[in-house]
Amino acid sequence: MDNISRRSLISAGLGAGLVAALPGAAVAVSTADDAGLRTDPFMLGIASGEPWPDGFVIWTRLALDPLAEDGLGGMPARPVPVAWEVAEDASMRTVVARGVEHARIETAHSVHVELQGLKPGREYFYRFRSGRHLSAVGRTLTSPAPHETPAALAMAFASCSQYEHGYFTAYTRLAEDQPDLVLHLGDYLYEYKKDSYVIGGGNPRDHQGPETTTLQGYRQRHAQYKSDADLQAAHAVAPWLVVWDDHEVDNNWADEIPENRDAGQLNDTTERFRQRRAAAFQAYYENMPLRRSSVPAGFDMKIYRTIQWGQLANFHMMDTRQYRDDQLAGDGWKKNVAERLAENRTITGAEQEKWLLEGFRNSTQRWDILGQQVFFAERDRAQALEIDDVSMDGWDGYTASRRRITQGWLDAKVRNAVVLTGDVHRNWANDLKVDYKDPASPVVGSELVCTSITSTGNGTGSTTDPVMAWNPHLKFFNDNRGYVNTKITRDAMTADFRTLDYVTTPGAPVSTKASFAIQDGVPGLQARG
Repeated sequence: MDNISRRSLISAGLGAGLVAALPGAAVAVSTADDAGLRTDPFMLGIASGEPWPDGFVIWTRLALDPLAEDGLGGMPARPVPVAWEVAEDASMRTVVARGVEHARIETAHSVHVELQGLKPGREYFYRFRSGRHLSAVGRTLTSPAPHETPAALAMAFASCSQYEHGYFTAYTRLAEDQPDLVLHLGDYLYEYKKDSYVIGGGNPRDHQGPETTTLQGYRQRHAQYKSDADLQAAHAVAPWLVVWDDHEVDNNWADEIPENRDAGQLNDTTERFRQRRAAAFQAYYENMPLRRSSVPAGFDMKIYRTIQWGQLANFHMMDTRQYRDDQLAGDGWKKNVAERLAENRTITGAEQEKWLLEGFRNSTQRWDILGQQVFFAERDRAQALEIDDVSMDGWDGYTASRRRITQGWLDAKVRNAVVLTGDVHRNWANDLKVDYKDPASPVVGSELVCTSITSTGNGTGSTTDPVMAWNPHLKFFNDNRGYVNTKITRDAMTADFRTLDYVTTPGAPVSTKASFAIQDGVPGLQARG
């Protein structure tokens, strides 16, 4: 697709079964049968995700009043027919699949359509209609056929978009860079009520409603975020692969353990937290372009999965929250916590670890990419060798888990292992080792850490962190907001750290702060330019 038509597309800005492509199929939706929707119900935009060789998921959620306190978007309490169509062109003239789904109150009038029967490695376009109202047109792709190795993939990844801390300009800039795939690595939204998480100088925007603990609260918060035009532009430009981190539920939650367990209005018992988690998971599924395999079952929801991009890459999308052991020593940065070295500690849980290690052993792809949430490389703030000072929330708090995963890709002879990370609101680029205490330990992989879209505000622009002096595997740091663009080919994976100087007012330009390359078969990062 040429740049002009793609930019034009950007500016245009649960009940579904598996659907085969039906060329020329008729769609009978009367303009009178719009459930009384006299205004545009597509205020939350559209999205696609989960590309596979013959299809993908397309998504929308109807809302007339996105900030309605009951979380139902001002919609009538009955099913609303929603027609959808997929075409080969942005003008929607060459339609290859059509159908009708019903947006139901039980799932907050969301619609998920899983497509099958399309051609692999192709660009498609899609839209929705309810009565006389048409959605914007979105662009999406199928993944290549399993045996094919495409010449290149343009993939962007992002994390940590706190609505109150700034404007989502970075999402529009990401869309303007025209990726073919977007990974979101968590903290898509934040749970806090107004004025409880405030940056210096004050928040430029406010959350609506109380801290999210109920289904109606999470639905309302998702709707507030999805109403943002910048976020809608990023969803419309390419298919997304999403995983959560903590704030989609509760800050630094671990399995069935909430952040706060004391008596109090917002503090949770185990049972209350299970109810909160179930509500958060339900709303997350309703608002994301996920497959039916991720439909939650109470307070459980499976989001770890592998998406293959032909023979070029595997994307192992992980969940480092739902199955982890509790953070040690009360969480936070702690010194000399010997228990973090225990062999039985896990950040993935046994089943997910087994799945990932089997994925390594079965891989025939050039690149095995882990889409996950928290800092993977060792990051020790203590300069003295006899002391360590590390984060209990990252992989440093689960060192045996990290060693098993790292050794797993070595034992499986994975060709190129790359870990993608969010969470820390700063850019980092790191070499990975099995043993960080041994200076002679070889580099066995790479980690790219994206900064936040807005979280913590404008940032300082700094490109140095003192810990890099005694953690030589930490190669790059930057404190700006933004995202990362990558280009993945047979021969190399390149990464551009795209940054904005400010987010507390809208419209910031974007620039590339630094670029790195990972050469095929050569573990470790090489600076570019």
